[in-house]
Amino acid sequence: MSNLKTLALNYLDQAQPALNDIAIDIWHHPEIGLQEKYASQRLADVLAEEGFEVETGVGQMPTAFMASWGEGGPTIGILGEYDALPGLSQQVCADKAPVVNGGPGHGCGHNLFGTASMGAAIALRRAMQATKTPGKVVFYGCPAEETLVGKTFMARAGVFNQLDAALAWHPANVNTVSLAGSSLAMNSFKVNFYGMAAHAGAMPHMGRSALDGCMLMDVGVNYLREHVVPEARIHSVITSGGGAPNVVPAYAQIWYFVRAPKRHQVAEIYARVLDIAKGAALMSGTTYDVEFLTGCYELLNNRTIGELMLANMQSLGGIKFDAADYELARKLQASVPAEMRLSDTEMTLKHLAPGTTAQDLGDVLCENVLAPTTHHEVMPGSTEVADVSQITPTGNLVTACFPHGTPGHSWQLTAAVGSGIGLKGMMLATQTMALTAADLISDAATLAKAKAEFSLATGGRTYVTPLPDGAFPH
Repeated sequence: MSNLKTLALNYLDQAQPALNDIAIDIWHHPEIGLQEKYASQRLADVLAEEGFEVETGVGQMPTAFMASWGEGGPTIGILGEYDALPGLSQQVCADKAPVVNGGPGHGCGHNLFGTASMGAAIALRRAMQATKTPGKVVFYGCPAEETLVGKTFMARAGVFNQLDAALAWHPANVNTVSLAGSSLAMNSFKVNFYGMAAHAGAMPHMGRSALDGCMLMDVGVNYLREHVVPEARIHSVITSGGGAPNVVPAYAQIWYFVRAPKRHQVAEIYARVLDIAKGAALMSGTTYDVEFLTGCYELLNNRTIGELMLANMQSLGGIKFDAADYELARKLQASVPAEMRLSDTEMTLKHLAPGTTAQDLGDVLCENVLAPTTHHEVMPGSTEVADVSQITPTGNLVTACFPHGTPGHSWQLTAAVGSGIGLKGMMLATQTMALTAADLISDAATLAKAKAEFSLATGGRTYVTPLPDGAFPH
């Protein structure tokens, strides 16, 4: 192991208690997207104390920031997230017990995500300074991942264009990397319909129902489903539909996610959905407008970086959970229906190398590092890490921070990532990212290989934001 990597690991060994404290502190102060004032400031302050130059308000978002250190040589970016989810407040226990009824909670483990990424950036900075290694490390404080806003608007601002490579991770139920997987590209938008209020009993003929516009639009979208690619997904919810049955609604709103494996497919489906909105307005005698919230690309994993991450994770030897971790994990797992646990196992195995069995995953917690599949698998969700991956070579890893069968965005997950289970997974992630970043910044041949792979995968095209003119983060 190189001196650079040894020094980075030595720092992380010493810093583990402090990193644990930060992750738990952020867990105790959950904030939803674009409101992460406490978490973003907590991380930014630590990075400033470590000699990083901090720039706040990136991409028109007060809780987005960049922290940079170094000069000359390659520039390596490390992505961090820290937003929580609404309604998932939970104590660290195996029964549903919110800290604050209806309050937010870290049901996706982003208290760990941001902290681990920050730890890796600091470890690399300290090792580079001690060895006088040229190069630059940039930590990106990315808000609002859950609404797919943060990195998309940061990408539009051009802040990732300086990078030679980027690294990211996410809490999961296994320890592995992504080599060939992808995600769904997406558009998120709301359609507002405007009608005319009237007494629904006495003078309905004088009214024009905005709710009719929403419902007619959704009927049209449902018929569209037959004529889009099978992998596409269209989700909707009526966020405003009127206040009382005897009042013809003058205003109504419907919110859509349109997802598909490729960005161009999303754009094509989106255009057709807008035509349906126009038709619904004509049929209902209403008017409408479209509020575009955000959009993102499909994920482009860099196999060169992924293989490097895997080798480094394997060299670390995985995770050793203790008896308390297993006790909590078994109780949390028992609170999940058996069919959900089985489905989770089946989905997990799809993303691992052929021949991997349920026994390889571990009984309730995964301690081993597992090889990923090399077959192209598209996960059913979306992430704006994808936009970064369309700009620069990007590697992604996951580590075991919660038990098998734990539903994403659940109170069980909130409990796990506030416990020793999540903290141990976090440390494997921060160590793996620090070692991989050290390799990329010191090994010119490997970095060149990653960049050549990226150029071939993108065909040399330049990233174009999916955001329309006038879109703003909200």
